[in-house]
Amino acid sequence: MSDDNGSPAVEKPEAQAVSEHLNIKVTDNNNEVFFKIKRTTALKKLMDAFCERQGKAPNSVRFLFDGSRVQPTDSPETLDMQDGDTLEVHQEQIGGAM
Repeated sequence: MSDDNGSPAVEKPEAQAVSEHLNIKVTDNNNEVFFKIKRTTALKKLMDAFCERQGKAPNSVRFLFDGSRVQPTDSPETLDMQDGDTLEVHQEQIGGAM
């Protein structure tokens, strides 16, 4: 009987801790935009929405999570993101010395 009583108690906190949606903050050091997305949604949707709101071309910026570049095909689930995590947006720099 203790197993039956213990099992639902274990499932409920997990269901709350691992919700279907995450709140993600996207910042370019001037602006902060908050998005609520599903764990399985490709981050391309979030990246495109941020660029549209800020008037930036998607190919002119790069998105970083924990110092690593985020690919449009990545999702919060594949990056092991948690509720309240932040994506950083930086200006894409192309070129070098001749």
